[in-house]
Amino acid sequence: MRKLIYFVGMSLDGYIAGPADEVDFLPVADDFREWLCQDYPDTLPTHVRPHFGLAADAANRHFDTVVMGRNTYLPALSLGIVNPYAHLRQYVVSSSLEPVGDPAVEIVSGDPVGLVRRLAAEPGPEGLDIWLAGGGKLAAQLLGEIDELVVKSYPVVAGGGIPAFADGFDPTAFTPTARRQFADGTQVSWFTRG
Repeated sequence: MRKLIYFVGMSLDGYIAGPADEVDFLPVADDFREWLCQDYPDTLPTHVRPHFGLAADAANRHFDTVVMGRNTYLPALSLGIVNPYAHLRQYVVSSSLEPVGDPAVEIVSGDPVGLVRRLAAEPGPEGLDIWLAGGGKLAAQLLGEIDELVVKSYPVVAGGGIPAFADGFDPTAFTPTARRQFADGTQVSWFTRG
């Protein structure tokens, strides 16, 4: 079985974006950017990779599939980019989006739990899992399916916005397994369920 991993960045107070989906308030230090490119290149949109010095077809290290909510997908779509992660299989969970005309992007109108269970049961490339990219409402719906968390914690307080897990109270224990700190105080922490 493949794992569902919520790889997510958030403020110190747990917000993944501002009230209007802003993310530009989350600082990105040079050493963090270098680490991201080296260790998690699969999480960078295909069209952004060249700006980070990566080839658009750089090898995936952790994921071959991404599951995201509508609001996570919309920034690329608003730029006319219908296939933001061409290096991954893409599923967008939304009851309001119409098909986008690209067979590489599947719009899923319901049952995100069933989708993730089906994807987890499929054989995939060895060592590659499923990335839950957000947003907070989808993460709350899928909390019972999340096997691991990789939390990028930025040294800033947002004071409001979109929480990492929205619309639900469901205390769930995760065990920390590793932590790394960067020059500006950004930390990345790894957790497993249990």
